[in-house]
This record gives sequence, structure tokens and C-alpha cells, in this order.
Amino acid sequence: MRVSNVTVRKRLTVALIVGILVFFIIDLRLGYVQFFLGNMLTDGAKELWSRDIPFEPERGEIVDRNGVPLATNVSAPTVYVVPRQIKDPADTSEKLAAVLNMSKEKAYQLITKKASSVKIPEGQKISHQKAKEIRALEIEGVYIGEDSKRHYPFGNYLSHVLGFAGIDNQGLMGLELYYDEELKGKKGSVKFYANAKGERMNDMADDYKPPVDGMNLRLTIDSKIQTIVERELDIAQAEYNPDGIIAIAMNPNNGEILAMASRPDFDPANFRNVPPEIYNRNLPIWSTYEPGSTFKIITLAAALEEGKVDLAKDHFHDPGYVEVGGARLRCWKKGGHGSQTFLEVVQNSCNPGFVELGERLGKEKLFKYIRDFGFGEKTGIDLQGEGKGILFNLDRVGPVEQATTAFGQGVSVTPIQQVAAISAAVNGGTLYTPYIAKELINPANGEILMKKSPEAKRKVISKETSDGIRYALENVVAKGSGKKAFVEGYRVGGKTGTAQKAQNGRYLENNHIVSFIGFAPADDPQLVVYVAVDNPKGTVQFGGVVAAPIVGEIMGDSLRAMGVKPRKEQIEKELTWMDSPMIEVPDMVGMTKKDLGELYLNLKIDASGTGNTVVKQTPQPGIKLKEGSTIRLYFDEED
Repeated sequence: MRVSNVTVRKRLTVALIVGILVFFIIDLRLGYVQFFLGNMLTDGAKELWSRDIPFEPERGEIVDRNGVPLATNVSAPTVYVVPRQIKDPADTSEKLAAVLNMSKEKAYQLITKKASSVKIPEGQKISHQKAKEIRALEIEGVYIGEDSKRHYPFGNYLSHVLGFAGIDNQGLMGLELYYDEELKGKKGSVKFYANAKGERMNDMADDYKPPVDGMNLRLTIDSKIQTIVERELDIAQAEYNPDGIIAIAMNPNNGEILAMASRPDFDPANFRNVPPEIYNRNLPIWSTYEPGSTFKIITLAAALEEGKVDLAKDHFHDPGYVEVGGARLRCWKKGGHGSQTFLEVVQNSCNPGFVELGERLGKEKLFKYIRDFGFGEKTGIDLQGEGKGILFNLDRVGPVEQATTAFGQGVSVTPIQQVAAISAAVNGGTLYTPYIAKELINPANGEILMKKSPEAKRKVISKETSDGIRYALENVVAKGSGKKAFVEGYRVGGKTGTAQKAQNGRYLENNHIVSFIGFAPADDPQLVVYVAVDNPKGTVQFGGVVAAPIVGEIMGDSLRAMGVKPRKEQIEKELTWMDSPMIEVPDMVGMTKKDLGELYLNLKIDASGTGNTVVKQTPQPGIKLKEGSTIRLYFDEED
């Protein structure tokens, strides 16, 4: 059958239109792929060709309040292998094993893995000398990546607070863990390109993505005070061989921790060789125990605030014990203290006197103040592992429980709770949240990214009550059980504590935690220091004998380091037969050697200069020194 020309033309037209449409659709698709998907597909292809050598970021440094580095980084290269680029696995494994001190079999397994790149564990964070030896081998497919490892320049110093980081620079304990997200930074890399056989494509330039370093962390810690605390704890460790020691120094006016330490301690760089029960327990915030007589400050604060006692006018007779609910609670002094004012009750740390204050308050009021001062809950300090202590449930508090709580027995508290609470008692009555991290800083430009401000939780007592507490506790140091914490030239207040340790529901014999908490200057507190010594050996286990002298040494040196000037005005210390008399240094400038010969002083003189007249002296006039101390005199030069 013959097809007409019209039909043919129609068919050709339709075919042409269809062809044009097909080519148009193909062109559209090609244009879409070229202009819209091109970059994505190219990047995808490059990803298939690419091999990454990671560049680790530098972990942020941790520094003290004055910028002294406490945790830093040191360069430590890492070895990577691209298995497909290894041409002779047997020879390569033998060479790597020799340099990296690993078996040839393990090296062979790693470099023949079916992976784009492999990190060699024995080649992680190696020395620069080792890295130089690896480069000298000139093995194709073996690369050195830039890496770093954590460095703690002062060793055991502040170890429980700083914590430590692992092999991959991840925070594992302490501040390193608490602020890990801010400290760790973001990884970078060098990206090179290889074909399907794994061979490097030298016609394509490498891509470098720089790492983003972690933020620096500035602490509230003052390394000068921390050094003093560490020194005194080392001395106490050597002298008493205790089961443990705890020390905290804090600014009572804002909650900033100035120093924190404990024993036993450890070297953060060597934590793998330390039992976990040592590095996992930051005792100043973790441990809980009966506080003993340091807790009496809370009872005293409550009684003063509620108007239940006049320290100067009210009297109390202590026969050496008190009968409560059928139980006889004894004073630490056999035979008692006899008749005394309540100021003397505080000075003498008299248990029956504080039982009387507890009875005047009643259990509801007493426990209200205990909780208001922060006991029974975590302080909220920015360290992990904080304990919260144990208090009696109010419905289970009978006369005996009320009485023992009033003098610090039968309750369980943490050291950091005590420091925060006593700080509130002496700072005018405000309870602050303790904190140890002050600022997060961008290391690239010094920009402050986070700044922590003091957090006042609540007003616990009035300023007038706080004034009364400071006066009473200053008398404790000058005239009472805390005499060994007395610091010449500084008004120090404080309270001793001696607590029995319980085990299996029974108190241990001759096994106590002895403590002292002090503050200064007593009229304007700038520093609170707490020290507790667990089971000191070879000594009488009393807080006033063991812990008070440690606090005194820390307090005196720390106040001088802080620039707090000594003053003449302080309550005169009541001397015992063991105390050396103090001599006030006279003004000797202008005196001649003949004048000095007529001046009777039981002081040694260290002279400098060849002249006859004193032109300068150290220390300055008015400072009190122990008999037999040395003063330095500078004489003018002879003509």
C-alpha cells in the first residue's frame, strides 16, 4: 500500500519534533549536571580519590589566675600508613618494627589492612628523634602527622583538680574532663589524592584544613598560694605519715578557690601507674566525714542570729559532761571547764556548752540553719564527683541526735561544704557557690569567651551576727584551743576540730580526723583556709595540735603573697609555757653602734656596711619577732 506524501511529511515532522525534544531534554540534563551538580560530583569524585592525614588540634592550656601554665602541650608526631601505597609490605614492616619497637607480624598486619589510612599505635605521639628516623627511611605510603600530648609542668602539683587527658587528648578526670568540650578543639587534616590503585596523583595539589585549637582555661587558683599549701602538706606528710590530708583555700567574699590539694596525690602524666582509688577521689570535694568541732561555728551562728545567747554576759557551768535523753555526753576535757562565759565556751570548744545552745535553739531552728548554710546538698563547684554528706531526717532527730549535731557528731559533711559555710559565717552572712574556673579564652586573639561571676545563693545570717562570730573565733586563736594558728601581725580567727572515725557502726580507737578552719584578717576576711589530717601518727590527735599550726603557716605566707600588710592591732596572744615570748622591733635607724650596745634586746643582729650609723633595718619597726630571731641592720659607709 502506497503512503501518501502528506502522511510521510507528518511522520517526519513528528520524528523531528521528538528528536528535538529528546536532544533538548539531554541538553537540559547535561546543563543541570554541568552547572548545578558539577561541583558536587567533582567533590564526590575527589573524596573517592582523597586520603586524609589528620592534624590534631592543640588542647587548650590551663593556667592559674595570673597566667602561670598548669597544663600545656608538647609536640608529639604520629605515624600513619596508606596501605595501598606500600609496594613491599614485608620490607616496610621490618623497617617500621625496628624503629618503633614492635613485632614485624603486627606491623605487617597493620600496613596490609583494607583501609584508606591506618594509624600505627606504637607510632602514636612519638619523639621527634623517632619521627626523624621514620622520615629517613623514605618509605612511600608512610606519613608523619602533627600531634601533641598533654604536659603538666609541675608534676603532682594540683593533680586532683587538673585531672588528666588520655592518649587521644580526651579529658578523663578533673577539670580536663569537666571542661573537655571547650578544651579539646577540632581536628584538621592534610588531604592528598590517589587513584583506584592507591597511587598518589601528583598532578592534584594537596588540601590543607587547619585544626582549630581548644580554648584556654584560666582558673581562680593562685599558684603562689597553691605552692605554699603543697609545701605544708608535704611537710605534714613526712612528719605525721597520715592516711590522708586535705587542704582548701578560698576567697570568702566571692567563692573563688585559691588553692586545693590532698594527699595521697599523683603525677597526671603517669596516671596509668596509679591505683584508680587515688586519682578518682578528689578528697576536698568527695570525702564525707563527721566534722567535729569546726561544725560548732554553725550552732554558734544560729544561736547568735536567733538571739539565744550573749557571749559576754551569759554563763555556763561545765562539769565535764551533760546528760541528754539517758546518754552521758562528755566534754573533751576530763573534769570539765567549770564556770565560763559563752565566749569562753567557744574558746575552749566545750561540748556541753554547745549542747546547751542546741537546746535553746530546738531541733527545727538548728537544722534550718544547718541546711541554710548548705549542708545536705552539693555546693555546685565545677568539678565532678562532689559528695553531699548525710544529715539526720528531722522526724528521726531526738534529744541525743540534736545534742550531738550541735557539736559536730553524727552528721557527715564534705570539706568544701565546710569552707563555703564558714565563709558565709564570716563574710557578712552570704553563702556563695565555690568555683574554680574563671575564664575561657580564645588562644588565637585573647578574646574572653566565658567569664564566670560570683554566685550568691542566699543570705544566711546578718552582718551583726557575722561580726560576733569573727570576734569569738579570733579569741579562739588568741586565747583558746587554736593558739597554734596565731600569726604575728595578722588577725586570725578559726576553730579546731577533732572527729572520731566510724567503721561498721562503731567509732575507732585512736583514729581521728583532726582539722582546723581559719580566716584572716579577722576584721575584713580575705582568705579562708581549711586543713584536715586523717589519722596522724606519732602525735596527740587534736586539731589544735596537728592542723592549727599547718593553717597558721599557710595563712601567714599566703597573706604576705597576696600583699595583705601586717598590722599592730590584734588580740594579744595568751602565752603558754611552750610559747617563745615575742619582742617588738624598735626603730633603730639613726642609732650608732654605741647606742645599740646599750639597747638590751634578745635579738640577733646581722650587720651590713662599714659605717657607724644605722641607715636601714629589716624588718620594719613595730613588727613582733620571737626571742632570738635575727634582724638585719644596714650601716652607712665610712668616708
